[in-house]
Amino acid sequence: MTHKNPAIILIDPQLGENIGMVARAMLNCGFTDLRLVRPRDGWPSEHATRASSGALDKGVVVTLFDTTSAAIADCHRVYATTARPRDMTKNVYTARSAMVEAHEKENEIIGILFGAERSGLQNEDIALANGIITLPLNPEFTSLNLAQAVLLVTYEYLMQGDDTPDTQVATNLANKDTINQFSDRLIDTLDDNKFFRSEDLRPTTQRNLRNMLSRMEWTDQDIKTLHGIVSALTKN
Repeated sequence: MTHKNPAIILIDPQLGENIGMVARAMLNCGFTDLRLVRPRDGWPSEHATRASSGALDKGVVVTLFDTTSAAIADCHRVYATTARPRDMTKNVYTARSAMVEAHEKENEIIGILFGAERSGLQNEDIALANGIITLPLNPEFTSLNLAQAVLLVTYEYLMQGDDTPDTQVATNLANKDTINQFSDRLIDTLDDNKFFRSEDLRPTTQRNLRNMLSRMEWTDQDIKTLHGIVSALTKN
């Protein structure tokens, strides 16, 4: 199923540079619908274009609105981002849990509200949202710039559709016989060099060594290297 990424809606954004950096963050995560409500310095903005690193020329589409209500008119579900607790009865989400829910609503248009840089969202804006997104950061320092906040949320949405498997380095793992042969050699070498000073502790120490070597995912080359190290140390 192809999902339409949520709209990013900036309420009363102040600096064109911040709008541009938001556009850049959005396009990093495949978001292209940027809606501006009453940008302080007007629109279009040369400062925004420069700060966007090309995002405003390569896919991010900006639409202007006079009110929050107009900006979310076509949205079926809206989330409001805020760093401060609000005295409202609304579901409160982390960015991840909100984006999990949003990604499941494949037939809905989703909007995510972000407030002005200094003051955040007004209660009147939050009242229009279905739920609130908070970001669990260091409680002693929760300061984010606008683009950082947008990137955190949009990245969580992007990850909901990512089924790329982790890349594993192609290696030839050593089989247990190869590992056991090295374990035997190591223990014999340690024994020859009086490593096991206590006969009572010898069985436990040997078992610990075998356990340590067995739980690692050694490659054939790893074992060859270890053999080489033992040979070099015992050459004289």
